[in-house]
Amino acid sequence: MRLTPELLLRAYAMGVFPMAESADDDEIFWFDPPERGILPLDGFHAPRRLLRTVRQGRFQVSVDTDFEGVMRACGESTTDRPDTWINAQILEAYVALHRQGHAHSVECRREGQLVGGLYGVSIGGAFFGESMFSRETDASKVALVHLVARLRAGGYSLLDTQFVTTHLSQFGAVEIPRAEYQARLARALPRPARFHCGLPDGSLDEGALVAGFLQSTTQTS
Repeated sequence: MRLTPELLLRAYAMGVFPMAESADDDEIFWFDPPERGILPLDGFHAPRRLLRTVRQGRFQVSVDTDFEGVMRACGESTTDRPDTWINAQILEAYVALHRQGHAHSVECRREGQLVGGLYGVSIGGAFFGESMFSRETDASKVALVHLVARLRAGGYSLLDTQFVTTHLSQFGAVEIPRAEYQARLARALPRPARFHCGLPDGSLDEGALVAGFLQSTTQTS
């Protein structure tokens, strides 16, 4: 079955997401894990060192300026991640979903070069985080802080991380049973949330957005 934006939207609304075995494998597998990773938006916390990095403005942060570039970077082989689940069919389908306004990226740049970021799918008040990458220390973490700030400002209630990694657990990510996840998803989908929250013309001062968010963020050592 060929991936399409419509199929992806139906799958996410049911709590199911696709992955490939590798970039060279055309087959798509669908996942609905018994324990689902989420990052509670009202319980997000971050190390003080990272928050200092955010305040210093080390990276230029933007949204939806290079969705495909972020996806391709997330699919690159690294020492820690030699294989990727992002194949050509997944890349094509999510880029199409982005063009329809249902998938978004957060980019971190230094001197104009893309050095970190993340992307995911948005339906109602649920955001389904897909993948992140970092070419410089803390770049993906800064992108995550900006994402959470945007989701909270936009009225989202669910940030789905699919699984919980060591990287995500430091921010408060937890696993919940499938039934609880489905209940949270059902409550989140009808919410009238907006990813591009901000001024009437759709613009948003990233610095102002995050500054307000940081005042209410739980910090860890």
